[in-house]
Amino acid sequence: MIIACDFDGTIVTHEYPKIGKPIPFAIQTLKKLQEEDHHQVILWTVREGDLLQEAIDYCKSKGLEFYAVNSNYPEEEPEHGTARKLVADLWIDDRNLGGLPEWGVIYNMIHTGHPFEPAPQGNMEDLSKKKPQGFFARLFND
Repeated sequence: MIIACDFDGTIVTHEYPKIGKPIPFAIQTLKKLQEEDHHQVILWTVREGDLLQEAIDYCKSKGLEFYAVNSNYPEEEPEHGTARKLVADLWIDDRNLGGLPEWGVIYNMIHTGHPFEPAPQGNMEDLSKKKPQGFFARLFND
């Protein structure tokens, strides 16, 4: 599986342009996904130039090297001024709807192949009466 992973807010806390504090188990989980489960992990970040190199060097100092960085494969040369599009099976990013799950949850979802909770049971009328939870509770105040 090809996994694209963000850096700021996902591997380290979001303190861009500085490198934030390590998010617990992020590096270890990504290494395990590469080494034991044989997934290709691509670093996918808005960082460019020296800031990108700092992120790469930080991860490398922790023993994490990526299959590719901001590209589909190591040899790909992104064209200057064009949007970078990746082909990935899975994206790990703190900007996901609902936020970033804990890294243990992320690993188990990928390792078991069951990334999603089953859809709620019931008809639409029953579901519309349910009180919003978590992220949605903040959007829909009663």
